[in-house]
Amino acid sequence: MKLPHAVAHGFRAHRSAALACLILLVCARAQATSTAETTRANAAVDQLPPSATLRKIAENGAIVLGTRESSVPFSYTVKQQPVGYSYAIALRIVDEIKKRLDMPNLAVKNVMVTSANRISYVVNNQVDLECGSTAHVADREPLVAFSNSFFRYGIRMAVKKKSGIRDYADLANKTVATTAGTSDERMLRQMSIDKKLNLRIISARDHAEAFAALRSDRAVAFVMDDPLLYGKIAQEGNARGEYLVTGASLANEAYGCMMRKGDPVFKKIVDDVIAGMQRSGEAAKLYDTWFMSPIPPDGVNLQFPMSPEMKLLFDHPNDRTLE
Repeated sequence: MKLPHAVAHGFRAHRSAALACLILLVCARAQATSTAETTRANAAVDQLPPSATLRKIAENGAIVLGTRESSVPFSYTVKQQPVGYSYAIALRIVDEIKKRLDMPNLAVKNVMVTSANRISYVVNNQVDLECGSTAHVADREPLVAFSNSFFRYGIRMAVKKKSGIRDYADLANKTVATTAGTSDERMLRQMSIDKKLNLRIISARDHAEAFAALRSDRAVAFVMDDPLLYGKIAQEGNARGEYLVTGASLANEAYGCMMRKGDPVFKKIVDDVIAGMQRSGEAAKLYDTWFMSPIPPDGVNLQFPMSPEMKLLFDHPNDRTLE
């Protein structure tokens, strides 16, 4: 039966009003819950030694994580959502912070950072924690603090097999790609000078752009952390067999989570989570998930077995540089 126009209009108006009231009620309850959580969180912070980072998180009701776009398999985006080995570690740290602050509904805000701007984002309070593919090197310590290391690796190069390039001497007078703002870029430039290689260096915005230079033959090699090289090659699908990771390692480094300096309370929480994961076997399982199993979005498998150096790190967690 069709209702008279006036009756139908009144019904729709009543339904809209009821819906508006319901939305307001839900929002009010959410606000009340948020306010109560913030109050509890501030009380929890008061019981801890002073921590500017925890205070900021409690007052804002959110923790801000620095994430990467293409650091496969550490921190990268799939359907505009961050995923990866390092990001999973960051979320475990968030879980511990939720417990410490009694904030089960603590919001997680993700901010995309690059190799070039990640340190400034931490220093300028735009990011509370960055767990991606950031090397813990001594010249960064005056600016930021680093957690216990969660990955050890070497710096090598990816080339096309058909190029015949197998070591750094083969790069003389050629164009090589790397990623801007990395320790790899600094080492590559220094090696070019020390060995008189006369390299033409493309400093790309991110790892995807650097690998694209290799793929398109604008560069004959991509110099970067070896797990990231394997990650980019794995994404090439049927063409992955065209590439090779080669060359003696320019250096051995370690990744750590990055945070602001001068907050030992926050750093200890982060360190304890990472050490606990490594000693309990949780980190080893996480490693298998991201380095020895199919990963999103295309189900590629990096087939990158855990090194003896990684196993030693898991047995003896620490925040030391390898320089």
